[in-house]
Amino acid sequence: MIGNLKSAASAAVLCLTLASCTTNPATGRKEFTPFMTPAQEQQIGLQEHPKLLKQFGGAYDRSDVAAYVATVGGRMSSNSELADLNFTFTLLNSKIVNAFALPGGYVYISRALLALMNDEAELASVLGHEVGHVTARHSANKYNKSIFAGILGAGVAIATGSGELGNLVSQGGQAWLLSYSRSQEFESDALGVRYMTRAGYDPYGSARMLNSLGRQTSLDLRILGREEASRVPAWARTHPLTEDRVSRALQNAEKAIVPNKRGSLKRDKFLNAIDGMLYDDDPEQGVIKGREFWHGKLGFMFRVPDGFALQNSAESVLASGPDGTAILFSSQAIPGNNNMRTYVQQAWNKLKGQNPATLNNISLTTINGLKAAYGDARIQSNSGPIDFRVVGIQFSERVGYHFIFVSPGNQTARFENGFDVTAGSFRKLSEAEAQDVLTRRVKVVTVQRGDTADSLAGFMAYDDYKLDRFLVLNGLQSGQALQPGRRVKLVVYAKS
Repeated sequence: MIGNLKSAASAAVLCLTLASCTTNPATGRKEFTPFMTPAQEQQIGLQEHPKLLKQFGGAYDRSDVAAYVATVGGRMSSNSELADLNFTFTLLNSKIVNAFALPGGYVYISRALLALMNDEAELASVLGHEVGHVTARHSANKYNKSIFAGILGAGVAIATGSGELGNLVSQGGQAWLLSYSRSQEFESDALGVRYMTRAGYDPYGSARMLNSLGRQTSLDLRILGREEASRVPAWARTHPLTEDRVSRALQNAEKAIVPNKRGSLKRDKFLNAIDGMLYDDDPEQGVIKGREFWHGKLGFMFRVPDGFALQNSAESVLASGPDGTAILFSSQAIPGNNNMRTYVQQAWNKLKGQNPATLNNISLTTINGLKAAYGDARIQSNSGPIDFRVVGIQFSERVGYHFIFVSPGNQTARFENGFDVTAGSFRKLSEAEAQDVLTRRVKVVTVQRGDTADSLAGFMAYDDYKLDRFLVLNGLQSGQALQPGRRVKLVVYAKS
């Protein structure tokens, strides 16, 4: 208590001495802000915006959906204490469930998170929450703290001294995702409810959305069959989903005063907007089908072993396996001398960074009629040796692809055969195969008499967890009866 009083007194002296304190209109707190003005915050957002777009697959190209999101976001910002700030709302072309904000009013939401919602009030709650981070200046205060979402963990990156490896193995790379404290999350939740209430939305949308996010996170972990924290979607990592948050969201909703008792849902308008929206992978970046990766536009496919989970980004593919194993897949230009030994050496040099380990036993081979080369390396880390195998394949005169197989030294023999099978599975697609690569899209349907959750879940474009996916996607509980006339979402296959 005494320490808190001393801190408060010191802050007061600073404010009086430097005349740099202002009262934040959103939080009511006194803020000492000599180092970052609102203009500087906007400049930071402007500088980081194109970097973030590149990292998350760019903006989603359906202008009608993007405009709809921006319109709802505009309602949130116009009902905030920074209504005069020129907020920018962007719908990201990303299958990672995520939303975040940068200083200066740059707010982002992924199409994967949008697909999880079931009405406009839920959308307003997320956008209002992110606006709250901006108005409370959480984004500015946390600007210098970014998250490195390493799927293999920092150990491999440290062992290799390679930023390239870090970029490859991170989910989405090193993003400007800001880690907030619990108190800041609670504060933004409350501000979000404040703004959506002012706009006339149902304030209970916040609690519904948080509950859906928690269920989606649990389902993702069950599907993967693992419990590593690195598997949790980005939103769950940067916005901890706790029972406290759901409980507090309900309390905030109870206190809210809105017209028409519960406020507006605009469910049909929301469902109309997202009908037909891309779900999961963008075919421009390749499509994951179970343990297979297909890229119709570039014309190739490959398969990873049992127990490996594929994750795709705009620049690389990661398959993370058990016991610290991983498969990294990427591309680079064929060297001018057209030598595949040179190709794999260049791939290794780019990966290893400052580590002195050399790539040994570089040999030539062929894979499904394509020129190829491979080599092995071992790096010593604090936790023991880490083995690498680099396999390069010449796809065309100028383009090559390569696998980097990673395993702890004591696990290499166990997984070596599976790695060989993966490299050998890489092949070119026929023209018919390339044109027949399907993608997944959201399809809104109306429940007919006799339809059940089980029967509709049968149309979900997955081989596993069909019912679980359907229930979570629609915010439904197990055993809940479906009323004829209700509209629900499916994820179905469609031509890309």
